[in-house]
Formats: sequence, C-alpha cells, structure tokens
Amino acid sequence: MSFGVSTKGIYPIAATPFKTDMAVDFTSVDRLTDFYQDAGATGMTILGILGEAQKLEPEESRAIAKRVIARSRVPVIVGVSNPSFAAMRGLAREAMDLGAAGVMLAPASHLRSDEQIAAYFNTAVDTIGSDVPWVLQDYPLTLSVVLSVPMIARIMKEHASCVMLKAEDWPGLEKISALRQLQARGELRAFSILTANGGLFLDFEPERGSDGAMTGYAFPDMLVELDRLHRTCERDAAHDLFDAHLPMIRFEQQPGIGLAVRKYLLMRRGAIASDTQRSPRQSLTQVGRSEVDYLLERLARKDPRARLTGSSA
Repeated sequence: MSFGVSTKGIYPIAATPFKTDMAVDFTSVDRLTDFYQDAGATGMTILGILGEAQKLEPEESRAIAKRVIARSRVPVIVGVSNPSFAAMRGLAREAMDLGAAGVMLAPASHLRSDEQIAAYFNTAVDTIGSDVPWVLQDYPLTLSVVLSVPMIARIMKEHASCVMLKAEDWPGLEKISALRQLQARGELRAFSILTANGGLFLDFEPERGSDGAMTGYAFPDMLVELDRLHRTCERDAAHDLFDAHLPMIRFEQQPGIGLAVRKYLLMRRGAIASDTQRSPRQSLTQVGRSEVDYLLERLARKDPRARLTGSSA
C-alpha cells in the first residue's frame, strides 16, 4: 500500500481496546480497525502513546500488529519506539514482514542536545534498517525533547528513509511554515507533514502546509470531512465544522485524563466494547462522563455523527 513523502489524508492514531480484566480485546481491535476504515481514513497508526504501547507485553504488541495489518485495507504505521534498540528492531522488522507500510520513531526522553538527538536517530535507523520507511514524531509536550526546525531538517537530510513528520509541537504553526519555506527555497527535500495534538489546531494547519492529520480524536469521520473541505478550499465550511467540534476536541485533550475521555467516546460510538485502560491510568468520574454525554448531545444538534449508539454505563 502506498506510503511515502507525498502521503496526504487522515491517519487515526488507534487506541488499544482492553477487556475489563485487562486482557487485549481482539474482537474490539477488529471492530476499531473497521471503524477507522469505514470513516474514510487514508491509513492507520497503531501502538503509539494513545495506544498504550508502553503498557503492552512484546508478544501483545506483535499480536495486535499482526491482527490489524491482516484486516486493514489501508496502510498501517506501527509505533516501535522503545528504550531497547533490540526490541525496537524486533517489532519493526516483524511489522514490515507482516505488511506494515512503515514505522514511527520518537526521540528517547533523555535526549537534550542536538548531537545526542542526531546520534540517537543514526542508531535507530541503523537498528531498524535504512530500507524501512519511518515517521518522525515531534512531541515535546510529552516526550520532553525539543526538535528545532534545523534539527528536523538535519534528520531529514541524513535519513532518506524518513518520509513523514508527525508534527505535534505546541504551538506548531510557525514550525510547519518554516519547514515548508525551506522546501520552497530548495534547501530541504520533500516529506509529508501530518499533524496531531488531538486536532486542536486543524483549523489553520492545512493553510500552513500540513498534508493531513495523524491524531486520535474519536471522530475520524469528521477529520476526513474536514480534510476534504480544506483541500477543496471551502474555508468557511471547514471552520464551521471545526468550531462545532472544538468543545469536544478541547475536552478530549485534557492532560492526564484525555485517554479516558477518548476511550469513553469510542465506546459510546460503538467502536470498542469497554473504555478500560491499563495502569497507570486516570479514569473518568461519573461527573466527567456526564459532561462528555452533554457535549455529545450538544454536538449532535450540528453533526449527526455525535448521536449516541454505545452504552454510557
């Protein structure tokens, strides 16, 4: 399946469904895979931070990758970031052998200087193989590693196998513009830019040069429509749709509790059977759930996709 420097569209970051006993819910993995595809997603990204990858056993990660890749009709990107380069290599090579389109790498949280960052990615690319297409995740808010524009440009120049930037710095609009200006001047090669941060800045990111979104907002079907409206230059319609969803996007992006909100929404939409998370976790209180339900009711007045189908119990 096609995936490369000219990739555009919506790549939802997939949650990992668990049963109430904390076992991986593979029935819901299938259901969620279909949910994203039926929403019109261009591709999918699994085993990321939203997917609670750090809480999975290695064999669980491999089993999830195998299940999703086998079922998916769209390109699948597999998050393989790991403090252990051996574990990173094992999952990356197995995922590619299974048919993944590429992998995603984030900088290790202990990195501080540009030289440390450059050395880390040199080792990571050597580890997974320079033949493996990969996504550079720029997420300083969680990873505590700042990738400057010159540092991103250096990584792109040194590693032709890096085909995409997952841009989720905050604020990040000027960073997108700066990278696109370097490309326009012929000082930087082409690569795709998909944005994240739950979609909080999707009202203006496409106008700055993003190619789409790689985020976990629980309305991927809305993200697909929003992307289409931007691409067809229907600016007011795009902003109207974004504005209708902004209260829910904002609520879903709360630090700490955001994953609980997102899983609850996916459960309410019928995409997964349970909103269970593995520890460490923060759970929604009953008051928090009622607030999400209220936002859904209000959103449904403007967007029928918010009409409830799953249980709120």
